[in-house]
Amino acid sequence: MSDPVFGLPSRRSFLTLSGIAVGGLALAACSGGATSTNTAGTGSSATEKKGIGNNGQVGKGRAGATADSLLIAGFQWGAPATFNPLSPTAAWPASGNVMQIVYESLLRWNILTGEIMPGLAKEYKVDGTNSVTLTLQDGITFSDGSPCTAKDVVATYELGKKNKGISISAFWQLADSIEATDDKTVVIKVNQKSKNVGQVLRTVTETYILPAAVFSAIADDKLPTTVIDKPIGTGPFTLSKADQTQVVLAINENYWGKTFYGGLPVMKQIIHPIFKSNEDGNIKFQAGELDIMQQFVSQIWKMWEGGKPVGTFLKSKPYFVPGSMPMLLMNTTKKGLDNAAVRKAIASAIDYASIADTAMSGYSDAVQASLILPTGAEGKFFNKSDAEANGWKYDAAAAEKILTDAGATKGSDGIYTIDGNRLGPYKLITPTGWTDWNAACEIVAKSLKAIGIDCATNFPQQADCTQAIQGGTFDLACWYVSGVNPATPWARFKDIMSQAEMQPIGKTTFANYGRWENAEVEAMLTEAAQATDDAGKKAAYDKLDALYRKEVPSCPLMYRPDEFYEYNASNFFNWPDENNDYAPPMFRGAGNTWMYKIQKIAG
Repeated sequence: MSDPVFGLPSRRSFLTLSGIAVGGLALAACSGGATSTNTAGTGSSATEKKGIGNNGQVGKGRAGATADSLLIAGFQWGAPATFNPLSPTAAWPASGNVMQIVYESLLRWNILTGEIMPGLAKEYKVDGTNSVTLTLQDGITFSDGSPCTAKDVVATYELGKKNKGISISAFWQLADSIEATDDKTVVIKVNQKSKNVGQVLRTVTETYILPAAVFSAIADDKLPTTVIDKPIGTGPFTLSKADQTQVVLAINENYWGKTFYGGLPVMKQIIHPIFKSNEDGNIKFQAGELDIMQQFVSQIWKMWEGGKPVGTFLKSKPYFVPGSMPMLLMNTTKKGLDNAAVRKAIASAIDYASIADTAMSGYSDAVQASLILPTGAEGKFFNKSDAEANGWKYDAAAAEKILTDAGATKGSDGIYTIDGNRLGPYKLITPTGWTDWNAACEIVAKSLKAIGIDCATNFPQQADCTQAIQGGTFDLACWYVSGVNPATPWARFKDIMSQAEMQPIGKTTFANYGRWENAEVEAMLTEAAQATDDAGKKAAYDKLDALYRKEVPSCPLMYRPDEFYEYNASNFFNWPDENNDYAPPMFRGAGNTWMYKIQKIAG
């Protein structure tokens, strides 16, 4: 199932400064990619069709009432309660940074290239670390026909001043002011203490612009709790129906973006059935009763090997584009885990290949000793030679040698002691029901026992797990940090290493859960945040990553897609894939391009 992260109903948004253009913004070219010449199929000929099943299969199309509908799943797992995007329990697609189809953001981001693309804003300009100026598209309207202007943009962000309990409030840690200089121009003055333009741009790509007329009428303390059942946004769809079985969206025939996108989306409506489990959705998906979804499918290749027109963006393992790295967090206030040598031994003891092959169904490449993803938008900052020379990899013998070189001695029970402290028993936690992470934790515990560290798994309810991690009462935990976004890898280094917002044990913290401390790191983070070109950023990230490898406050267990992008070409073809890469494998941001480019198969 989807899992709650940052109050959203989807773990895919784990919890990216890469690819930020300094200057005017240009539209990304929609390259078509290679032409498929496969002829195998379950229905109509696949000759010359692109974006079809991974084995060349394509369906016959769907007839009847849903022939012109897109059926989607993986975002909504219970009866929708509200479509208020300020609510932590907002239903799809109002839930934050999920799909920008009812509400939209000023800019859109591409996970493959790191490019920031036009949205409600047709361009942006960055003035060093001083300001960001955005120019709105022409003729933007809300779905009720009222104009959307720079005043609505400013009013949206001002909501974060009125209520500190909504996500937009974080913007005011990054910006000193936001001003509408005319109806189409917005100027954001960057906070001159942080000077973190990357985080500002991340916020701009993720924040829905709301109608001031609607939200100004809501009392400040009621902003996140007010129920909205008729959302008014700028997007190409409006809410048609919502109950415990489905959410249905209807095309907005008067959508402002028809000229910008070259027309309306292909589908007349979008239907999101609400399933009780992943398995229910997987069965419907395999049968062609869903067109696209975002949820974990074990051994997805068996679907196309079985003749189904199922596809993924990558045509061979790992099938999905990496976008996040679930981490093994280590509580450095615990005896034994306060020793960097012990932490490096732990990192060296883990059987990462087994995690990738079993827990992740082969959907992860080999994990590197780095907080930077080696591919995609972050790849240009990854220092492979340093990671290989000074990092770690699975080597149980080397892990034990690290312990003995540090003065650890093995007891009669097979468990090491260092500085008078027995290494364990340590409890490794992650939420129950997060099956891939549960399986990964079992492998970690087994790996640590094999080198003489006493570790056992425990899988509490998600709320209890969150409380233990945020409060610092855990030993070891599998948990998320920032996935790929316009502010990573900076945001990920901050999540793991920054002490700026760290709280003492027993108090809630939202970064550096392991309470690791270092006198150098804040200056390094500031240097990286304020770098204005890729060379400066890479130099700063090299230093941060070197410190990370030396101290090992945590270690990545696997690479995971930011979103599980999987499609069934029974009713539509021309889905984005690595050979047809006109759009990234995303549902949000730049991923919305595929709604305008997929093609209906006549049923």
